[in-house]
Amino acid sequence: MATTKTINAIPAEKLEWYEKLVATNPKIERKGATVPYTSCNGHMFSYLEKDGSLGLRLPEETKEAFLKKYKTTLFVSYGIIKKEYVLVPDKLFRNTKELKPYFDISFAYVQTLKPVPSKKKAK
Repeated sequence: MATTKTINAIPAEKLEWYEKLVATNPKIERKGATVPYTSCNGHMFSYLEKDGSLGLRLPEETKEAFLKKYKTTLFVSYGIIKKEYVLVPDKLFRNTKELKPYFDISFAYVQTLKPVPSKKKAK
């Protein structure tokens, strides 16, 4: 468990919800020591802000339906509107079973995107 001040700034309950969500798919690894996130092929598809808000990247048609169904907004991070991300309402965030299909859609969506080359230098 990370013990940095930043990770401690995230409400423990919300970090727990996020860990539980990520654990629903064994192919997905939670990354980020200070800002927890998930990614695939160099594309981030979920992340937890310091305040505990969860952003989830969705394809356009799913995103629009999600915004209407859950009466939420696009995700804002550091004052920037993330156009492909939705803000997951807390009521849904704590309901892993209901949120899981959207998490899986998000994971499937980024797998359709062109991989981003790694910035790590080969040895």
